[in-house]
Amino acid sequence: MTGRRGRAADPAAAAWQGPWRNYDIIKEGVIALVVVAILTVALALVFSSPDEAPITLQRWAQAAPADFVATTVSELDGQSTSAGYGAPYNTAGSGQALGPLHLQRAAGVREPVDPARDFVLTPLRSSSPDPVLATALTQYSSAASAQQGAWATAYADALAKAPDGNPAAVAPGPYGPVPLLASSLLTLAQSGGLDGALTSQGGQFYGTDYTKPLLFLADGSYLADQAHSRHLLGTQWGMMNETGNYPGQPWLWLYTFFYQVKPFSTSGNADALVMAVMALLTVLLVFVPFIPGVRSIPRLVPLHRLVWRAYYRGSGAAQDQPARGTLKRSGEGPRT
Repeated sequence: MTGRRGRAADPAAAAWQGPWRNYDIIKEGVIALVVVAILTVALALVFSSPDEAPITLQRWAQAAPADFVATTVSELDGQSTSAGYGAPYNTAGSGQALGPLHLQRAAGVREPVDPARDFVLTPLRSSSPDPVLATALTQYSSAASAQQGAWATAYADALAKAPDGNPAAVAPGPYGPVPLLASSLLTLAQSGGLDGALTSQGGQFYGTDYTKPLLFLADGSYLADQAHSRHLLGTQWGMMNETGNYPGQPWLWLYTFFYQVKPFSTSGNADALVMAVMALLTVLLVFVPFIPGVRSIPRLVPLHRLVWRAYYRGSGAAQDQPARGTLKRSGEGPRT
């Protein structure tokens, strides 16, 4: 049969002339499902990652009180990571950008977070009625923002100079009510009350929004130290690791690979750059069947013959192409 004038017929349209054999796809599918299920359960029992206790504000305050106090003061003086993060929490920073496209800022502030108010002042106001603490809160709230910043900055500098950052070893200075606020929040956190106070903000009946506790934890160094000890940082291929140095998602190797090399490893816009590269690679993968040369690789590098080697050892090799004589060019008879 012929196609358009002057063109050979499509070989894919020819009837299959090779051998046939019965194949029960239902049977094969059930066997594969059972085998994979057994292997999944067995490997999960043997190689599953440990079920470690979650890192909470209480655990942080009890294990590293000096770091907790220093982070609390950084929230008050506006020097924490959360305070300058930008969208979607505030407008203090421009955030991730991809060239002239400011991706974070374009999304806008969708979940407003004021670290000093949400992490420190509001939880203290809702804690036990302590007259001394109430007086300190009133003094701090009634002061001008410049005065509040001066108190917090002076105390932060004093903490940095104290041995091991110990609040008890801080020299006297013009700190206003900041030391009392920080120590009171430490006491509240060590009792476990701060975790509930932060998750209950926003009027939710169930405290399932852990955005604020996680932001507060990330502002300190305790969480990063725990991640480092478990090889979970981005510089340690952390995206494809699990707790306890267990292997995690190996299919993420390409994504996390870019964080290990320049310019991504030294860029402040690494997240946006890596996402752009992965998006480009994904588009190229989608268009592989349409890229000349690339789409011919399976034919030029016939690895499929290794998989189907039993077939090609038999009559399959001779039947791999449509039988001659079934096609003819325009103006010609059947070939023999």
